[in-house]
Amino acid sequence: MSFLKEIQRRRTFGIISHPDAGKTTLTEKLLLFGGAIQEAGAVKSNKIKKGATSDFMEIERQRGISVATSVLAFEYNSIKINILDTPGHKDFAEDTFRTLTAVDSVIVVIDVAKGVEEQTEKLVEVCRMRNIPMIVFINKMDREGKDAFELLDEIEQKLGLTVTPLSFPIGMGYDFKGIYNIWEKNINLFSGDSRKNIEETIEISDLESEELNKLVGDNAAETLREELELVDGIYPQFNHEDYLNGTLQPVFFGSALNSFGVRELLDCFVEIAPKPQPKNSEERLVKPDEDKFSGFVFKIHANMDPNHRNRLAFVKIVSGEFKRNAPYLHVRHGKKVKFSSPNAFFAEKKEIVDISYPGDIVGLQDTGNFKIGDTLTEGEILNYKGIPSFSPEHFRYINNADPLKSKQLFKGIDQLMDEGVAQLFTLELNGRKVIGTVGALQYEVIQYRLEHEYGAKCTYENLNVHKACWVDPSNSKTDEYKEFVRVKQRFLAKDKRNQLVFLADSAFSLQMTQQKYPNVKLHFTSEFN
Repeated sequence: MSFLKEIQRRRTFGIISHPDAGKTTLTEKLLLFGGAIQEAGAVKSNKIKKGATSDFMEIERQRGISVATSVLAFEYNSIKINILDTPGHKDFAEDTFRTLTAVDSVIVVIDVAKGVEEQTEKLVEVCRMRNIPMIVFINKMDREGKDAFELLDEIEQKLGLTVTPLSFPIGMGYDFKGIYNIWEKNINLFSGDSRKNIEETIEISDLESEELNKLVGDNAAETLREELELVDGIYPQFNHEDYLNGTLQPVFFGSALNSFGVRELLDCFVEIAPKPQPKNSEERLVKPDEDKFSGFVFKIHANMDPNHRNRLAFVKIVSGEFKRNAPYLHVRHGKKVKFSSPNAFFAEKKEIVDISYPGDIVGLQDTGNFKIGDTLTEGEILNYKGIPSFSPEHFRYINNADPLKSKQLFKGIDQLMDEGVAQLFTLELNGRKVIGTVGALQYEVIQYRLEHEYGAKCTYENLNVHKACWVDPSNSKTDEYKEFVRVKQRFLAKDKRNQLVFLADSAFSLQMTQQKYPNVKLHFTSEFN
């Protein structure tokens, strides 16, 4: 198959939602339809029988949440689909923001009973800033929840989206009869039995026909006719251009747990979702069909396999073909590297691949050469942008609880920080290590992983810091800057890249510092030019 055909048949997307809206379950069911797994494991807290395929870290299994972004690929109707399953838990928001730099489109999952939740709002905002095309999937229709129109209103108001339903529920909760597929003009009846054949759809081209009444009963049929008339009157027609530009969002209804409404979503997705898109680098816009390979690291995962101390760098291919054993330029290091066993992900299995195409995600074995945001090319100097570090919300001193294991502790901290789990600051005054995270749950994850993966134990001590601000070194020769460094010495630290960071202990002291040293520039993200 030619290079261009391979690009045309790729779809790379992320699934985002508030925790518990059913994101991992939906991912599982998509894999099920793609024939990638035989039986899906539902994510139920603490009572996991099989464990979801995409949650492979022990702490995720115990808590029933996704912590790491996993990559899953499968084929469906000869389209190659790459899913990036992101953590919904807000303590891992940074990981999700980074993942969004590697997808071409997004599916937003919303719980029918809870409606739009705060985490969904934040993530959708990031997608809107980047004009990423979105499809909305309203999940758990077999439970009692909000009225369909009420939900559509809420999505428009809270998320600022313009929606157009492409399927519509017939009833809800106990009265849930099925789904009318507006996109394909047919009906899928709900049996409440996920083991039954889920392919049975009944073609209904004429909504006025008696057959509809026979299938769902007179009342439901009447209601459906009225509701579809309303849908027709209120919502814009689906327009492919608008969807691709991120100005129109199709909506589907279903129940992922019962594999219901998932096929409709998948069929439409394969047809309308964007193929691999061009990406901006600091130097120029890079198009997928260029001859020369380029890609960037958006995630690093340590210890994918606990038996081997290894790290995997996830690379999104932007242009050209990535070939096994070919030498590529590591732009930040300025040297060539080769990869003898690049991994592709097929459901829960990793396979070694000889060649990968734009839109694909490859896992490269890494001994510590990569950082998040690194670029690989065939020789051109390119830097893909848009993977910043944000100021953490929580700060704690990290102490070694087992003096005999200090080497393991430092190695573990080092690797976990490269992975972007949290940020490490070393105080200028006494060299003490401070860990900053977006959410408190990350401290547990770090402690757990240090012990189980590196054999090191740590304890934490609270540290009162309001914000971490990166100090712009551009004025470092001035007297004002030197005085700032002298006076604020006990609040200064270095981050992993050796950039100077000011740890302000309160909003008030930050404000006073900015007034007293107006020419010392402070930034809230690490990416400033």
